[in-house]
This record gives sequence, C-alpha cells and structure tokens, in this order.
Amino acid sequence: MDKPGLLVVGVLPDWDLEALSRRFTLHLLYEAPDRARFLAQHGPSVRAIATKGELGADAAMMDACPKAKIVSCYGVGVDAIDLGAARARGVAVTNTPDVLTEDVADMAFALLLATARAIPEGDAYVRSGTWAKQGPMRLATRVWGKRLGIVGLGRIGRAIARRAEGFGMAIAYSGRTRKEVPYTFHPSPAALAPHVDILVVSAAGGAGTVGLVDRAVIAALQPGAIFVNVSRGSVVEEAALIAALKSGRIAAAGLDVFHNEPGIDPVFATFPNVVLSPHQSSGTVETRKAMGALMRENLEAHFDGRPLPTPVA
Repeated sequence: MDKPGLLVVGVLPDWDLEALSRRFTLHLLYEAPDRARFLAQHGPSVRAIATKGELGADAAMMDACPKAKIVSCYGVGVDAIDLGAARARGVAVTNTPDVLTEDVADMAFALLLATARAIPEGDAYVRSGTWAKQGPMRLATRVWGKRLGIVGLGRIGRAIARRAEGFGMAIAYSGRTRKEVPYTFHPSPAALAPHVDILVVSAAGGAGTVGLVDRAVIAALQPGAIFVNVSRGSVVEEAALIAALKSGRIAAAGLDVFHNEPGIDPVFATFPNVVLSPHQSSGTVETRKAMGALMRENLEAHFDGRPLPTPVA
C-alpha cells in the first residue's frame, strides 16, 4: 500500500526523518529551490504537513495541499500557523507541549545567571589574558534574593518560578487570570514591571500577545533591571528594548528570541551587556527527540483514526 505523502516544511533531525519515512512518503519542502513549483508538483499528493513553530503553515500552503487534513507542529508555538484557515478547511492542528517546558525554563535561568553574573564577559576576560594583565574584573550582580517578575505564568512560567524558589527570590507574575499559586499577581506587565529587579518574558506567542511588553512596560522597569526573553520576539516591542539598552535603563538582557529571526537587528551584537542565544531554549538532544516523537504520534494517530494526543484548541 502506498504511504501517505507528508510535506516536511523545515529541517528535522535525521532520527525524525528516518522514523517518519517508515510511515510516510516524505516531501522535503526546505530542500526545494523553487517552493511554489515544488508545492504545485507534490501538493496534490500530500495528506499531512509537518512544520515547525517558527515556520508555520499559511492558507496558501493548505490550499496547495488540498488533501492534507492535519498540520503537526514540531514545537509548542503555533502563532505562525493560520488556525482560522485550518478550521475553515477542516484541518486539525497539533503541537508538542510539555516536553520542552523544563528545557525552556533552564534556558531562562541560564540567561538570567549569565547576564547578572556577566559570565560571557568573564569568559572573555580570562581567555584574552586581561585578567592576568589588569587584575580582577568588574563586580557583577547577585541573583539570589532578588525580585523576579514573570510575564506569563503558563507551563514554562511556572517551571521558571520553581527554579526561582531555589534561589530564594520574591516571585511575582502577570497574566490574563490569577492562578492558585503563592506568588504575587499583577493584572498586566506594566503593573508588574515597577516591582521587580529581573523581568522574564515567557508568554505564549500569537496575535493576542504581539507587543504585550511594550514601551510603557519597559519604561516602568526600575533603572538597572535585568530583562530576559524566552517567549517570542513578537511579544516584545523591540525598538523600545533597544532604546532602554542604549540609555542604560536596562542593565543587562538575555535574549533567545527576536524579530526577524535569524536576521536579527545587528545592534544587539554591539551591546556587551546582552547575552544572545539563537532561539535554542528547547535545543537539547533529549527534548528534540521527545518533540519529534510527539509530532509523529499525532500524525500516526490521525491516520489510525485515534484521538490526537495534543490537539490545538
């Protein structure tokens, strides 16, 4: 029996491609020099789409693959998938929540520590020989006992908060609703910002959170605050963040996400007090294998007529 055609939108690890090829005929869109021509040629035989959070699937792609009735996302964020178009066409959408929660929280804390304790600067200070020539480096800032604010207390936000508890931090958060947690609630990021030393953004991406952390939020931060973003670049008003870094209002920042990834604003590379990461929060072997496995489980469940493990509402 012929295997169903699967459109693979973005690069996946070899272990995922090998596993997928046992059940599906793979059409690797990311290898096509002419995407439109590739879709016109293979789209009619495609019965499922495997994409990534940052790549998504728009209405035109779904129209080019009229037999595809599921979009399975390798990642938790589905803001780049046209959910309205999917609903209108009867296309199911799935993602890979939970499996990456702890790794993203790890990265948030890694960026927090790296910025506060100036770890990249210290590494360069030793490697360059400056330590031997000039003596001790400048003093950094402690993390334990600081006031931490979390924008978005979902799965990842709660995991970040658990780590912060181990550092004896005073934890506050903002979100659409108050949670049953022992942390201080603020109804908006702007209300939260004046009360924290470190602000971590972990809100979900999508149309509803574009510019959620805007100029007013950044202006409300205490001078010398530390800023960390492991959410989406779209959640933060980037021009305001850059202005605050230039003025020194924000003392340091740890950023894993940006607008226009991977062609980010080059000004970020000029800030010695900013730690940059290439959207790598879930980038561990363990988590990527778990993400791939859950993506495949959703695809296989669809074709087996079983309930989807993680459908997107």
